[in-house]
Amino acid sequence: MEPVLVDGGKGTVELRADGVIHLMWEPKVRIEVEDAQAAMAAVNRIAGDGNYPMLVDMATTENVSIQARSVFSIPCAANRIALLGSSPVDRIIANFFLGVHNPPCPTRFFTSRDESMKWLQQTGK
Repeated sequence: MEPVLVDGGKGTVELRADGVIHLMWEPKVRIEVEDAQAAMAAVNRIAGDGNYPMLVDMATTENVSIQARSVFSIPCAANRIALLGSSPVDRIIANFFLGVHNPPCPTRFFTSRDESMKWLQQTGK
């Protein structure tokens, strides 16, 4: 399936052939509540009635507002979420989210795409 532009243009969402939803944010984006809501709506639209593992590529994200982080704790079509980052800032953003909010499904932070994909494709863990 071709990637779908998230309303507002700050990211794309795609249901990949391997059954993983891929949410990719644009470089140096500042994610506000409206962006988070638009991204989750796109995820749910692409998933239809299904539930899928989701890879969130946040490696170049500049900031995620507190209000946006709250949106990401609302259940959606994802049944597990891998947050993929590459910097200490990404890790801080992810750890803050995971420490303050109760994710709607198993959620982990990774710096390795391969490791994140292995974890996403596990079942029952």
